Amino acid sequence: MSWKSLLTRRPRLTAELETRIRRSFDEASHDEEHFPSTIDPRIYHVKLLLDHLGDLSGKRSLDIGCGKGRFARIFQERYADAKMWGIDISSEMLKHVPAGIHTCAGSMTALPFGDGRFDAAYATESLEHAVEIDVAVSEICRVVKPGGRIAIIDKNAEHFGKLKTPDWERWFNRKQLERLLRRDCREVRSQFISYWEDVEPDGMFLAWLAVK
Repeated sequence: MSWKSLLTRRPRLTAELETRIRRSFDEASHDEEHFPSTIDPRIYHVKLLLDHLGDLSGKRSLDIGCGKGRFARIFQERYADAKMWGIDISSEMLKHVPAGIHTCAGSMTALPFGDGRFDAAYATESLEHAVEIDVAVSEICRVVKPGGRIAIIDKNAEHFGKLKTPDWERWFNRKQLERLLRRDCREVRSQFISYWEDVEPDGMFLAWLAVK
């Protein structure tokens, strides 16, 4: 399937598909090599999140599709009094999240939080698994308070097919996600990134940064 056809189709997150996705990540929770509990704090993804989200001391932040909490772990270590939350579809993944980080099992398309509950929210290589991308983006924006910051890091649809992916996974292009974020955010920008700051981006990864 080409990346252009990927953008035009509108799959539905049925109960059956959601169960299949959950089971897949429950099984993957035992794979520390491909789904690690930690991440190198020197990678550019981390630096970008830290710079955009700002000082989280005393603030409430949400890691969406947090997996084992590898990014939330870094924020917790940097800001001891930050109120870190992580949500993931897999309860097995959440068992690996460090103590002190609040966790909740649930779907990105129906976040179990009130409007404006968080000062910041981010999703790193997780939105691609939401299936209904537009609904998930609306939910992310809904749970962030006005003036709060949002960051999404994921793969570029123009490179779709270069990696093996499950059949539910969807990638999106730069303008597509910018449009979705602009429905609720007053500031939206995006940029190509790589894992390392001194390595020229090859177009595979994009970061979308917004202020509600």
